[in-house]
Amino acid sequence: MKATRGCRLSFHVTVVASAIAYIYLSTVFVFIDQWLGLWSSNGVLNAVLFSVIALFCIYNYALAIYTDPGRVPSSFVPDVEDPENTVQEIKRKGGDLRYCQKCSLYKPPRAHHCRVCNRCVLRMDHHCVWMNNCVGHANYKLFFIFVLYAVIACIYSLVLLVGSITIDFPKDDQQSEGLLLVPLSLALSVFLGWHVHLILQNKTTIEYQEGVRAMWLAEKGGHVYSHPYDLGAYENLISVLGPNVFCWGCPTTRHIGSGLRYRTPFDGSSTSR
Repeated sequence: MKATRGCRLSFHVTVVASAIAYIYLSTVFVFIDQWLGLWSSNGVLNAVLFSVIALFCIYNYALAIYTDPGRVPSSFVPDVEDPENTVQEIKRKGGDLRYCQKCSLYKPPRAHHCRVCNRCVLRMDHHCVWMNNCVGHANYKLFFIFVLYAVIACIYSLVLLVGSITIDFPKDDQQSEGLLLVPLSLALSVFLGWHVHLILQNKTTIEYQEGVRAMWLAEKGGHVYSHPYDLGAYENLISVLGPNVFCWGCPTTRHIGSGLRYRTPFDGSSTSR
């Protein structure tokens, strides 16, 4: 695990924490209790399962918040003569190596400057106000599996809500919970699907946006655009989630490397560096 950082509690983080607490308490003490009976064998089983999912969700959320997404070392200088480094990212204008004037540092591949954090972030995906942190090299997997567990928890809660409604006419607390759960489940599911799509192509959100323009320019010039970090679906998956399939849902990030260099289809290496 990479180094962690201090974090001030923000309004958006408070909103997320409050929503998690509200959904958890409503699910366990209202939906499960009304449908199955909280102290029945089925009620206890579902309460324990939902609590475990909620704990995984909260734990990964906290890790994603407090884990530094990745800093550019002050000593970093691109080695243009390295025979193993076959891809160098350059500026759109002038063709020079990417250099951040604000940080006074060269940018490694896939790094970008975050105006909110006021520093360059390795493999930056986006700045997430709901985490009060950037999503980048060191915490992208933590962010992704947090969203995954959040989707599972919301759908599980929604099923229990529907079950409790079938037993009795929906009450005010059930209706208000439904008004929160349905749009939240849909939004998070779409968001999860979007990041699954990005992972399968080994792209960040920023790279997707840049790729749309690059594809248009390539087609305009009669060429075919190819994302330089696309290694194929399975290799893309393990580059983010790790080589052990059984640990894909665990907050392990030992496989990610330094974040200063990434595999491309032109490399013979099998890991990011």
